[in-house]
Amino acid sequence: MPLLRDLRKKDDINAVYELKEKLGEGSFSEVRVAQHRCTQKLVAVKCIRKRALKGKESMLENEIAVLRRINHENIVSLEETFETPSNLYLVMTLLTGGELLDRILERGSYTEKDASRVIYQVLQAVKYLHQLGVVHRDLKPENLLYETPLEDSKIVISDFGLSKMEEQGALSTACGTPAYVAPELLQQKTYGKEVDLWAIGVITFILLCGYPPFYDDNDTQLYKLIIKAEYEFDSPYWDDISDSAKDFIVHLLQKDPAKRFNCDQALQHPWISGGAALDKNIHGSVSAQIQKNFAKISASYNGPPDANCTHKS
Repeated sequence: MPLLRDLRKKDDINAVYELKEKLGEGSFSEVRVAQHRCTQKLVAVKCIRKRALKGKESMLENEIAVLRRINHENIVSLEETFETPSNLYLVMTLLTGGELLDRILERGSYTEKDASRVIYQVLQAVKYLHQLGVVHRDLKPENLLYETPLEDSKIVISDFGLSKMEEQGALSTACGTPAYVAPELLQQKTYGKEVDLWAIGVITFILLCGYPPFYDDNDTQLYKLIIKAEYEFDSPYWDDISDSAKDFIVHLLQKDPAKRFNCDQALQHPWISGGAALDKNIHGSVSAQIQKNFAKISASYNGPPDANCTHKS
């Protein structure tokens, strides 16, 4: 049965694109580089096995529905779709610049200003999504990719498998990656776009110290920390970080969604738009913590540094 309710879809991808090397693989899909046979343009093709997708069709339909509505320079774009009896193919922008945390490790210098520029782009993209009524729900470093390897490359949000449109009704399904989920989501309350701002707060924290604000080997204990919004600005890791950066994080990691910054408020914060982000090189400490605490970049966290003080928002 066709999954794509679109008369414009095509069924022979090989007539249009030459599929090349594999970029990655998931439980029911793989991503390959492909080259357009006429224009020679390189793209990324998400190849989805229908048989493996059984029972998850709605998740895919949701991802496609979201991507079709989006046109923003900091968000991956869906260019066209193909469907055969056994496979679905999503043709998307090819992002060649690598993951956010990988790029930090490769740099010779890295400052608060660099982190601020990244978060500015993420906020602009998320503001656009929220204006469309789309909540991403799974923002994390591995979903933030650079478009090209160039130094001035823009950052792009990818992976919309968990996104939802608010117009579809109140959101109440627990989802996302544990370290980045907001308290209201863990408490199985209805929630909205505020969960994305919480995740941006977690990402900002990681960009400035190299480890996440909430950690415990036991997921139950981790959830308790998140629900209480208890996190730490540890010495010496935060000694050289500006008060403005910490203030920005405090306004995002608010336990009460009603008190949490929205995108406009975050974009107007001095650390983002007022030149308050410091230009001091923090690459050594941040990259060391990323290497120590993330087994495969941004995949699994092995433990926090020693800490004595707890910050409660």
